[in-house]
Amino acid sequence: MGNEEGRVPEALAAALPRPRLTPARAALVALLAVGGLVAVSPFLYMASTSLKSLAETLTRVSPFPFQPDFWPKAPEWSNYAQAWTLASFSRYLRNSLVTAAVTAAAVGGTSCLAAYAFARIRFTGSRVLFSVLLATLIIPESVYLVPNFILVSRLGWYDRLAGLTVPFAANAFAIFLLRQFFAQVPREILESARMDGAGHLRSLFSMVVPLSSAPLFTVLFLTFLGSWNSLQWPLVATRTARWRPLTVGLTTFNSDAGPQNQLIMAGAVIAIVPVIVLYALAQKQFTEAIARTGIKG
Repeated sequence: MGNEEGRVPEALAAALPRPRLTPARAALVALLAVGGLVAVSPFLYMASTSLKSLAETLTRVSPFPFQPDFWPKAPEWSNYAQAWTLASFSRYLRNSLVTAAVTAAAVGGTSCLAAYAFARIRFTGSRVLFSVLLATLIIPESVYLVPNFILVSRLGWYDRLAGLTVPFAANAFAIFLLRQFFAQVPREILESARMDGAGHLRSLFSMVVPLSSAPLFTVLFLTFLGSWNSLQWPLVATRTARWRPLTVGLTTFNSDAGPQNQLIMAGAVIAIVPVIVLYALAQKQFTEAIARTGIKG
């Protein structure tokens, strides 16, 4: 029975007429291809330069990927090992992973609790409080810089992990996004859980969160990515390399490496590879989560 159900969409897809390649569609495809090439060219340039020798970075320079000078004659994979050793990327990479993971976990926990409260619990002033929460989205992040620095310094969190994570343990956009999805969960499901003796916390983590796994994965990934790419706050909140993330280490390495562009580009590639790997893994999770999100009556 399961195989027959799986064949129905394939049969419907085969029966649908295929779109014809009209001149307008061909022009649109060509335009999108050019736009994609323009968007990916900086990353290709970074990768190709990271595999060149120092002489090639000065003599073989081209902005276009289809020209021979854009690519190295012989890839210099030793550039990555040299950059990793000179810049102490192992420590910075560990700091970035720990900071981003702790921040994402904190935002996921606080956002789920707050979003459930706004979506499913009626209390006095909930709409006003939610409106105030949304209003904070229009405030620039630079406005929080000085107050956060003063607070972190007085609490003794300067140059520590808490100073890099606690100020960002809650996110208004994440609460808003999860609240919208939590509000779409049928009330009958929560009422049946309530009849079985489940409280708000059990209903949240056993019913609402599994049904909203797709937006939750999105919140976790965006939070992880934002913490990974953060540069301004780690520069302000750290003094030594003890908890400085990879972005700060890369900035310092750019100054220390001088004109050795191949090492700088190798360090940049090292900095973005974990994010690319995480995105590839998260993309599969997004697809599976969306497939499980459907609620059948």
